[in-house]
Amino acid sequence: MTMTALGEPCVLLKLGEIVLKGKNREQFEVRLRANIKHALSGFQIDLRQRHGVIALFLPEGTGVEVAEAVAKRVSEVPGIVLVHLAWRVAKDPSVVTKAALELVRETPEAARKASFAVRSRRRDKRFPMTSAELDWHVGSEINDTYGLPVNLKNPELTVAIEVDRDEVFVYVDNRPGQGGLPVGTSGRGLALLSGGIDSPVAAYRMMRRGLRVDFLHFSGIPFTTTESIYKAYALVRRLDAFQGRSRLWVVPFGKAQQSIRTSGSDRLAMIAQRRLMLKTAEEVAHRHKATALITGDSLGQVSSQTMANIAAQDSATDLPILRPLIGLDKMEVIAEARRIGTLAISELPDEDCCTILASRQPELAAKIEDLKLIEKRLDAEELAVQLADSIQAYKLES
Repeated sequence: MTMTALGEPCVLLKLGEIVLKGKNREQFEVRLRANIKHALSGFQIDLRQRHGVIALFLPEGTGVEVAEAVAKRVSEVPGIVLVHLAWRVAKDPSVVTKAALELVRETPEAARKASFAVRSRRRDKRFPMTSAELDWHVGSEINDTYGLPVNLKNPELTVAIEVDRDEVFVYVDNRPGQGGLPVGTSGRGLALLSGGIDSPVAAYRMMRRGLRVDFLHFSGIPFTTTESIYKAYALVRRLDAFQGRSRLWVVPFGKAQQSIRTSGSDRLAMIAQRRLMLKTAEEVAHRHKATALITGDSLGQVSSQTMANIAAQDSATDLPILRPLIGLDKMEVIAEARRIGTLAISELPDEDCCTILASRQPELAAKIEDLKLIEKRLDAEELAVQLADSIQAYKLES
Protein backbone atom coordinates (compact mmCIF):
# COMPACT_ATOMS: atom_id res chain seq x y z
CA MET A 1 0.00 0.00 0.00
CA THR A 2 1.86 3.05 -1.20
CA MET A 3 1.29 6.53 0.10
CA THR A 4 1.91 8.16 -3.29
CA ALA A 5 -0.94 6.24 -4.92
CA LEU A 6 -3.41 6.69 -2.10
CA GLY A 7 -2.64 10.13 -0.70
CA GLU A 8 -1.81 10.82 2.94
CA PRO A 9 -2.67 8.32 5.70
CA CYS A 10 -4.75 9.58 8.61
CA VAL A 11 -7.02 8.17 11.31
CA LEU A 12 -10.76 8.83 11.68
CA LEU A 13 -12.53 8.38 15.00
CA LYS A 14 -16.31 7.99 15.30
CA LEU A 15 -18.13 8.98 18.48
CA GLY A 16 -21.11 7.11 19.89
CA GLU A 17 -22.93 7.81 23.13
CA ILE A 18 -21.36 11.25 23.45
CA VAL A 19 -23.43 12.66 20.58
CA LEU A 20 -26.60 12.08 22.64
CA LYS A 21 -25.49 14.31 25.51
CA GLY A 22 -27.34 17.43 24.38
CA LYS A 23 -26.21 20.61 26.10
CA ASN A 24 -23.51 18.71 28.02
CA ARG A 25 -21.96 17.26 24.88
CA GLU A 26 -19.18 19.83 24.65
CA GLN A 27 -17.68 18.96 28.06
CA PHE A 28 -17.58 15.26 27.08
CA GLU A 29 -15.88 16.09 23.79
CA VAL A 30 -13.34 18.36 25.48
CA ARG A 31 -12.42 15.54 27.85
CA LEU A 32 -12.24 13.01 25.04
CA ARG A 33 -9.90 15.21 22.97
CA ALA A 34 -7.65 15.66 26.01
CA ASN A 35 -7.59 11.88 26.58
CA ILE A 36 -6.73 11.24 22.94
CA LYS A 37 -3.87 13.72 23.02
CA HIS A 38 -2.51 12.16 26.20
CA ALA A 39 -2.72 8.66 24.74
CA LEU A 40 -0.89 9.84 21.60
CA SER A 41 1.68 11.98 23.39
CA GLY A 42 4.47 10.08 21.64
CA PHE A 43 3.14 10.96 18.17
CA GLN A 44 2.90 14.18 16.19
CA ILE A 45 -0.77 14.65 15.38
CA ASP A 46 -3.08 17.43 14.29
CA LEU A 47 -6.50 16.75 15.85
CA ARG A 48 -9.56 18.24 14.18
CA GLN A 49 -13.20 17.59 15.02
CA ARG A 50 -16.16 18.00 12.68
CA HIS A 51 -19.76 16.74 12.88
CA GLY A 52 -19.16 13.98 15.41
CA VAL A 53 -15.99 12.78 13.66
CA ILE A 54 -12.46 13.36 14.92
CA ALA A 55 -9.72 13.35 12.29
CA LEU A 56 -6.12 12.75 13.28
CA PHE A 57 -3.76 14.15 10.65
CA LEU A 58 -0.11 13.14 10.63
CA PRO A 59 2.88 15.14 9.39
CA GLU A 60 3.36 15.15 5.62
CA GLY A 61 5.36 12.15 4.48
CA THR A 62 4.37 9.94 7.43
CA GLY A 63 4.32 6.26 6.52
CA VAL A 64 1.35 3.96 6.93
CA GLU A 65 3.15 2.06 9.72
CA VAL A 66 2.95 5.13 11.95
CA ALA A 67 -0.72 5.62 11.09
CA GLU A 68 -1.33 1.97 12.00
CA ALA A 69 0.35 2.51 15.37
CA VAL A 70 -1.78 5.61 16.01
CA ALA A 71 -4.97 3.72 15.11
CA LYS A 72 -4.07 0.83 17.38
CA ARG A 73 -3.21 3.09 20.31
CA VAL A 74 -6.27 5.32 20.06
CA SER A 75 -8.60 2.31 19.75
CA GLU A 76 -7.98 1.77 23.49
CA VAL A 77 -9.35 5.18 24.48
CA PRO A 78 -12.92 4.94 25.88
CA GLY A 79 -15.47 7.19 24.22
CA ILE A 80 -14.61 6.14 20.66
CA VAL A 81 -16.85 3.64 18.86
CA LEU A 82 -15.02 3.09 15.57
CA VAL A 83 -11.46 3.71 14.38
CA HIS A 84 -10.62 3.90 10.67
CA LEU A 85 -7.17 3.98 9.08
CA ALA A 86 -8.09 6.24 6.16
CA TRP A 87 -6.51 7.98 3.21
CA ARG A 88 -6.88 11.70 2.71
CA VAL A 89 -7.26 12.68 -0.96
CA ALA A 90 -8.27 15.72 -2.99
CA LYS A 91 -11.94 16.60 -3.57
CA ASP A 92 -11.91 15.40 -7.14
CA PRO A 93 -14.09 12.44 -8.27
CA SER A 94 -11.30 11.03 -10.45
CA VAL A 95 -8.77 11.19 -7.59
CA VAL A 96 -11.27 9.59 -5.22
CA THR A 97 -11.91 6.79 -7.71
CA LYS A 98 -8.20 6.17 -8.24
CA ALA A 99 -7.64 5.98 -4.47
CA ALA A 100 -10.54 3.55 -4.05
CA LEU A 101 -9.21 1.30 -6.83
CA GLU A 102 -5.74 1.25 -5.30
CA LEU A 103 -7.12 0.58 -1.84
CA VAL A 104 -9.19 -2.37 -3.07
CA ARG A 105 -6.22 -3.75 -5.00
CA GLU A 106 -4.22 -3.95 -1.76
CA THR A 107 -6.91 -5.86 0.19
CA PRO A 108 -6.95 -9.67 0.54
CA GLU A 109 -10.66 -9.63 -0.32
CA ALA A 110 -9.93 -8.50 -3.87
CA ALA A 111 -7.64 -11.48 -4.45
CA ARG A 112 -10.39 -13.93 -3.53
CA LYS A 113 -13.13 -12.04 -5.44
CA ALA A 114 -15.13 -11.07 -2.35
CA SER A 115 -18.42 -9.22 -2.74
CA PHE A 116 -18.26 -5.49 -2.13
CA ALA A 117 -20.23 -2.29 -1.72
CA VAL A 118 -19.35 1.39 -1.76
CA ARG A 119 -20.80 3.59 0.99
CA SER A 120 -20.44 7.32 0.50
CA ARG A 121 -21.33 10.18 2.79
CA ARG A 122 -21.22 13.88 1.90
CA ARG A 123 -20.68 16.19 4.84
CA ASP A 124 -19.96 18.90 2.24
CA LYS A 125 -23.01 19.15 -0.01
CA ARG A 126 -21.08 21.33 -2.51
CA PHE A 127 -19.34 18.23 -3.87
CA PRO A 128 -20.42 17.81 -7.53
CA MET A 129 -21.78 14.26 -7.03
CA THR A 130 -24.48 13.05 -4.67
CA SER A 131 -23.68 10.12 -2.40
CA ALA A 132 -25.67 7.75 -4.64
CA GLU A 133 -23.87 8.99 -7.75
CA LEU A 134 -20.48 8.60 -6.10
CA ASP A 135 -21.37 5.08 -4.96
CA TRP A 136 -22.38 4.10 -8.49
CA HIS A 137 -19.38 5.75 -10.18
CA VAL A 138 -16.72 4.27 -7.88
CA GLY A 139 -18.50 0.93 -7.61
CA SER A 140 -18.69 0.56 -11.38
CA GLU A 141 -14.97 1.20 -11.74
CA ILE A 142 -14.16 -1.39 -9.06
CA ASN A 143 -16.45 -3.94 -10.69
CA ASP A 144 -15.01 -3.31 -14.17
CA THR A 145 -11.38 -3.36 -12.96
CA TYR A 146 -11.40 -6.35 -10.61
CA GLY A 147 -14.60 -8.21 -11.46
CA LEU A 148 -15.78 -8.25 -7.85
CA PRO A 149 -19.49 -8.99 -7.35
CA VAL A 150 -21.65 -6.23 -5.89
CA ASN A 151 -23.60 -6.98 -2.71
CA LEU A 152 -25.34 -3.95 -1.26
CA LYS A 153 -27.01 -5.77 1.64
CA ASN A 154 -24.22 -7.84 3.14
CA PRO A 155 -20.88 -7.11 1.46
CA GLU A 156 -17.68 -8.84 2.51
CA LEU A 157 -15.73 -5.68 1.66
CA THR A 158 -17.00 -2.15 2.19
CA VAL A 159 -15.28 0.82 0.58
CA ALA A 160 -16.17 3.92 2.61
CA ILE A 161 -15.94 7.43 1.17
CA GLU A 162 -16.50 10.51 3.31
CA VAL A 163 -16.58 13.92 1.63
CA ASP A 164 -15.52 16.54 4.14
CA ARG A 165 -15.00 20.29 3.99
CA ASP A 166 -11.43 20.31 2.72
CA GLU A 167 -10.75 16.74 1.61
CA VAL A 168 -12.18 13.28 1.00
CA PHE A 169 -11.45 10.28 3.21
CA VAL A 170 -11.36 6.80 1.67
CA TYR A 171 -10.97 3.61 3.71
CA VAL A 172 -11.82 -0.07 4.07
CA ASP A 173 -10.43 -0.40 7.59
CA ASN A 174 -13.11 -0.66 10.27
CA ARG A 175 -11.83 -1.56 13.74
CA PRO A 176 -13.91 -1.28 16.93
CA GLY A 177 -13.14 1.22 19.64
CA GLN A 178 -13.92 0.82 23.33
CA GLY A 179 -17.21 2.74 23.23
CA GLY A 180 -18.61 4.18 26.45
CA LEU A 181 -17.72 7.58 27.86
CA PRO A 182 -14.40 9.44 28.14
CA VAL A 183 -12.49 8.67 31.32
CA GLY A 184 -12.81 11.57 33.75
CA THR A 185 -16.37 12.60 32.91
CA SER A 186 -17.95 10.59 35.76
CA GLY A 187 -15.62 11.36 38.65
CA ARG A 188 -13.04 9.20 40.43
CA GLY A 189 -13.30 5.73 41.96
CA LEU A 190 -11.02 3.38 43.88
CA ALA A 191 -10.86 -0.26 42.74
CA LEU A 192 -9.97 -3.05 45.17
CA LEU A 193 -7.58 -4.93 42.92
CA SER A 194 -6.74 -8.56 43.66
CA GLY A 195 -4.54 -10.68 41.45
CA GLY A 196 -7.58 -12.51 40.09
CA ILE A 197 -9.59 -12.28 36.89
CA ASP A 198 -12.63 -10.32 38.10
CA SER A 199 -11.40 -7.08 39.67
CA PRO A 200 -9.39 -5.85 36.63
CA VAL A 201 -12.45 -6.36 34.42
CA ALA A 202 -14.62 -4.49 36.93
CA ALA A 203 -12.17 -1.58 36.90
CA TYR A 204 -12.12 -1.53 33.10
CA ARG A 205 -15.91 -1.48 32.92
CA MET A 206 -16.07 1.55 35.19
CA MET A 207 -13.44 3.32 33.08
CA ARG A 208 -15.75 2.81 30.09
CA ARG A 209 -18.47 4.61 32.05
CA GLY A 210 -16.23 7.66 32.44
CA LEU A 211 -14.82 6.94 35.90
CA ARG A 212 -11.16 7.62 36.53
CA VAL A 213 -9.97 4.63 38.51
CA ASP A 214 -7.20 4.35 41.10
CA PHE A 215 -6.15 0.96 42.47
CA LEU A 216 -5.71 -0.48 45.97
CA HIS A 217 -4.12 -3.89 46.41
CA PHE A 218 -4.05 -5.84 49.69
CA SER A 219 -0.91 -7.95 50.09
CA GLY A 220 -0.46 -10.74 52.66
CA ILE A 221 3.03 -9.43 53.50
CA PRO A 222 4.84 -10.32 55.77
CA PHE A 223 3.23 -13.79 55.60
CA THR A 224 3.24 -14.07 51.78
CA THR A 225 5.76 -13.20 49.07
CA THR A 226 5.69 -10.11 46.87
CA GLU A 227 4.34 -12.05 43.87
CA SER A 228 0.85 -10.60 44.19
CA ILE A 229 2.27 -7.06 44.15
CA TYR A 230 4.09 -7.73 40.89
CA LYS A 231 0.84 -9.06 39.42
CA ALA A 232 -1.11 -6.04 40.62
CA TYR A 233 1.51 -3.75 39.10
CA ALA A 234 1.37 -5.61 35.78
CA LEU A 235 -2.44 -5.45 35.75
CA VAL A 236 -2.45 -1.72 36.39
CA ARG A 237 0.13 -1.24 33.63
CA ARG A 238 -2.21 -2.98 31.21
CA LEU A 239 -5.32 -1.15 32.41
CA ASP A 240 -3.48 2.16 32.23
CA ALA A 241 -3.69 1.94 28.43
CA PHE A 242 -7.40 2.75 28.75
CA GLN A 243 -7.06 5.84 30.93
CA GLY A 244 -3.47 6.97 31.58
CA ARG A 245 -2.04 8.40 34.81
CA SER A 246 -3.18 5.40 36.88
CA ARG A 247 -2.18 5.16 40.54
CA LEU A 248 -1.52 1.97 42.53
CA TRP A 249 -1.31 1.67 46.31
CA VAL A 250 -0.48 -1.51 48.22
CA VAL A 251 -1.61 -2.28 51.78
CA PRO A 252 0.56 -4.69 53.82
CA PHE A 253 -2.37 -6.64 55.23
CA GLY A 254 -0.86 -9.78 56.73
CA LYS A 255 -0.72 -8.68 60.37
CA ALA A 256 -4.31 -7.43 60.21
CA GLN A 257 -5.34 -10.84 58.92
CA GLN A 258 -3.53 -12.44 61.84
CA SER A 259 -5.56 -10.24 64.20
CA ILE A 260 -8.78 -11.33 62.50
CA ARG A 261 -7.76 -14.98 62.85
CA THR A 262 -7.24 -14.60 66.61
CA SER A 263 -10.44 -12.60 67.16
CA GLY A 264 -12.68 -15.67 67.35
CA SER A 265 -14.29 -14.98 63.99
CA ASP A 266 -14.12 -18.58 62.68
CA ARG A 267 -16.66 -18.91 59.83
CA LEU A 268 -17.05 -15.13 59.70
CA ALA A 269 -13.35 -14.51 59.08
CA MET A 270 -13.67 -13.92 55.33
CA ILE A 271 -16.53 -11.43 55.66
CA ALA A 272 -14.79 -9.68 58.56
CA GLN A 273 -11.72 -9.38 56.35
CA ARG A 274 -13.75 -7.99 53.45
CA ARG A 275 -15.35 -5.40 55.70
CA LEU A 276 -11.94 -4.31 57.01
CA MET A 277 -10.70 -4.01 53.43
CA LEU A 278 -13.67 -1.82 52.57
CA LYS A 279 -13.17 0.37 55.63
CA THR A 280 -9.49 0.78 54.71
CA ALA A 281 -10.40 1.53 51.09
CA GLU A 282 -12.91 4.13 52.27
CA GLU A 283 -10.19 5.88 54.27
CA VAL A 284 -7.82 5.84 51.28
CA ALA A 285 -10.61 7.03 48.97
CA HIS A 286 -11.34 10.04 51.19
CA ARG A 287 -7.67 10.99 51.17
CA HIS A 288 -7.44 10.85 47.37
CA LYS A 289 -10.85 12.32 46.53
CA ALA A 290 -12.47 9.15 45.19
CA THR A 291 -16.22 9.03 45.69
CA ALA A 292 -16.94 5.33 45.11
CA LEU A 293 -15.36 1.92 45.63
CA ILE A 294 -15.23 -0.74 42.90
CA THR A 295 -15.13 -4.50 43.41
CA GLY A 296 -15.27 -7.53 41.13
CA ASP A 297 -18.13 -9.22 43.00
CA SER A 298 -20.46 -11.46 40.99
CA LEU A 299 -23.61 -12.62 42.75
CA GLY A 300 -23.27 -16.16 44.09
CA GLN A 301 -19.82 -16.79 42.61
CA VAL A 302 -18.16 -17.51 45.99
CA SER A 303 -19.36 -17.66 49.58
CA SER A 304 -18.54 -14.00 50.29
CA GLN A 305 -20.76 -12.97 47.38
CA THR A 306 -24.11 -14.34 48.50
CA MET A 307 -26.84 -11.72 48.74
CA ALA A 308 -26.72 -11.74 52.54
CA ASN A 309 -22.93 -11.43 52.67
CA ILE A 310 -22.90 -8.64 50.08
CA ALA A 311 -25.41 -6.74 52.21
CA ALA A 312 -23.22 -7.30 55.28
CA GLN A 313 -20.25 -5.84 53.42
CA ASP A 314 -22.18 -2.81 52.16
CA SER A 315 -22.85 -1.65 55.69
CA ALA A 316 -19.09 -1.40 56.41
CA THR A 317 -18.75 1.87 54.47
CA ASP A 318 -20.74 4.97 53.65
CA LEU A 319 -19.30 5.15 50.14
CA PRO A 320 -21.22 3.54 47.27
CA ILE A 321 -19.76 0.20 46.20
CA LEU A 322 -19.93 -0.30 42.43
CA ARG A 323 -20.14 -3.91 41.25
CA PRO A 324 -20.24 -3.88 37.45
CA LEU A 325 -19.88 -7.68 37.21
CA ILE A 326 -22.72 -8.49 39.60
CA GLY A 327 -24.89 -10.22 36.98
CA LEU A 328 -22.17 -11.85 34.86
CA ASP A 329 -21.11 -15.48 34.98
CA LYS A 330 -17.46 -16.53 35.08
CA MET A 331 -17.19 -17.36 31.39
CA GLU A 332 -18.43 -13.88 30.44
CA VAL A 333 -15.85 -12.28 32.72
CA ILE A 334 -13.07 -14.49 31.34
CA ALA A 335 -14.02 -13.55 27.77
CA GLU A 336 -13.82 -9.85 28.61
CA ALA A 337 -10.52 -10.29 30.47
CA ARG A 338 -9.10 -11.99 27.39
CA ARG A 339 -10.33 -9.20 25.12
CA ILE A 340 -8.82 -6.38 27.21
CA GLY A 341 -5.53 -8.21 27.76
CA THR A 342 -5.62 -8.89 31.50
CA LEU A 343 -6.41 -12.62 31.50
CA ALA A 344 -2.87 -13.90 30.93
CA ILE A 345 -1.58 -11.70 33.78
CA SER A 346 -4.35 -12.77 36.15
CA GLU A 347 -3.60 -16.44 35.47
CA LEU A 348 0.01 -16.12 36.65
CA PRO A 349 0.60 -17.94 39.97
CA ASP A 350 0.81 -15.91 43.17
CA GLU A 351 -0.06 -16.06 46.87
CA ASP A 352 -3.47 -14.44 47.23
CA CYS A 353 -3.86 -12.86 50.66
CA CYS A 354 -7.51 -14.00 50.82
CA THR A 355 -6.46 -17.65 51.07
CA ILE A 356 -4.91 -16.99 54.46
CA LEU A 357 -8.37 -16.82 56.09
CA ALA A 358 -10.14 -19.31 53.84
CA SER A 359 -12.51 -21.57 55.80
CA ARG A 360 -13.74 -25.04 54.95
CA GLN A 361 -17.23 -24.02 56.08
CA PRO A 362 -17.58 -20.28 55.37
CA GLU A 363 -20.65 -18.40 56.55
CA LEU A 364 -23.21 -17.87 53.77
CA ALA A 365 -25.49 -15.46 55.61
CA ALA A 366 -23.42 -13.33 57.98
CA LYS A 367 -25.27 -11.24 60.55
CA ILE A 368 -24.10 -7.64 60.80
CA GLU A 369 -24.38 -7.60 64.61
CA ASP A 370 -21.97 -10.57 64.84
CA LEU A 371 -19.50 -8.83 62.54
CA LYS A 372 -19.68 -5.64 64.58
CA LEU A 373 -18.75 -7.60 67.72
CA ILE A 374 -15.64 -8.87 65.94
CA GLU A 375 -14.82 -5.35 64.76
CA LYS A 376 -15.19 -4.02 68.28
CA ARG A 377 -12.59 -6.53 69.47
CA LEU A 378 -10.32 -5.51 66.59
CA ASP A 379 -10.99 -1.76 66.98
CA ALA A 380 -11.60 -1.93 63.24
CA GLU A 381 -12.09 1.79 62.66
CA GLU A 382 -8.69 2.64 64.12
CA LEU A 383 -7.10 -0.35 62.41
CA ALA A 384 -8.42 0.85 59.04
CA VAL A 385 -6.79 4.24 59.60
CA GLN A 386 -3.50 2.57 60.52
CA LEU A 387 -3.65 0.41 57.40
CA ALA A 388 -4.36 3.47 55.26
CA ASP A 389 -1.33 5.15 56.84
CA SER A 390 0.82 2.17 55.88
CA ILE A 391 0.04 2.10 52.15
CA GLN A 392 2.91 2.11 49.70
CA ALA A 393 2.61 3.93 46.38
CA TYR A 394 3.88 2.26 43.20
CA LYS A 395 4.65 4.63 40.33
CA LEU A 396 4.08 3.30 36.84
CA GLU A 397 7.08 3.50 34.54
CA SER A 398 6.41 5.58 31.44
